[in-house]
Amino acid sequence: MSKVTFKPGTMVYPVPAVMVSCGSTEETQNIITIAWTGIVNSEPPMTYISVRKSRHSHGIILREREFVINLGTEKLAKQLDFCGVRSGLDIKKFETQKLTPIPTIHLKCPMIEESPVNIECRVTHVLEFPSHDMFIAEILAVHANEDLMNKTGKLELENAKLLCYSHGDYYGLSKSIGKFGYSVMKAKTKKRRSKFIK
Repeated sequence: MSKVTFKPGTMVYPVPAVMVSCGSTEETQNIITIAWTGIVNSEPPMTYISVRKSRHSHGIILREREFVINLGTEKLAKQLDFCGVRSGLDIKKFETQKLTPIPTIHLKCPMIEESPVNIECRVTHVLEFPSHDMFIAEILAVHANEDLMNKTGKLELENAKLLCYSHGDYYGLSKSIGKFGYSVMKAKTKKRRSKFIK
């Protein structure tokens, strides 16, 4: 099949759609929508967010060196989008979007109660780039809604109806097409596992 060639661009999609909360006081609390985020290390667990230098939250995170990644869901899509297009300089996003700031364990900034999973992060490194700065952070704690836990204590994220972003559009994550390692799974293992699939 023939290909169409584009000039260099940010064409790694889909990406997570998350709300990042920051600000250690009621006056400075803010929410920014981030799509450029991911995991950079497993032991210790570390993540990153890339934030445009001109954004209001950039200064808050640079100064306070902490933030919370709050996973987005289909139900939160409109609020998530709003927090990405409006500046916290002009409005209080928690109030206008009817989102609830609740205390974290290790940080001074809040997490968002309505998000099903909240990840507390402390900045360890800042990598400067022309348009964005990458805040690399250690994950200090992960909080998840109790109703996402099954009887064995396993987190069932598939029930959270998480959101992703792809080239200008938001998408819900639908069904799983296979678990990690399924391409090399032995027939006996596959048969055994199928008994536990609903």
